[in-house]
Amino acid sequence: MEIADWRERIDRINRELLDLLNRRTECAREIGEIKRSAGLPVRDAARERELLDALAGANGGPLPDASVKRIFRTIIDETVAYEESLRGAKGDAK
Repeated sequence: MEIADWRERIDRINRELLDLLNRRTECAREIGEIKRSAGLPVRDAARERELLDALAGANGGPLPDASVKRIFRTIIDETVAYEESLRGAKGDAK
């Protein structure tokens, strides 16, 4: 395969990743609604640690476990920021 073929393949994977990230965010939004109704905080540090450890444990490479954890830490942080922005918007509407 030529470099252009590999880049096209990466572009397709990037679009798949974007779709998956948006689907994940929708699930997190639903969980956030349940948490908000129950008066629970957005963040659950124990759950986050458990998730990161499980992902590192499931990692078959070639990315190192530390890289996997950093990537998913960023995904979690961005999702939390999104949930918090929704809570702020709902609070402003009251």
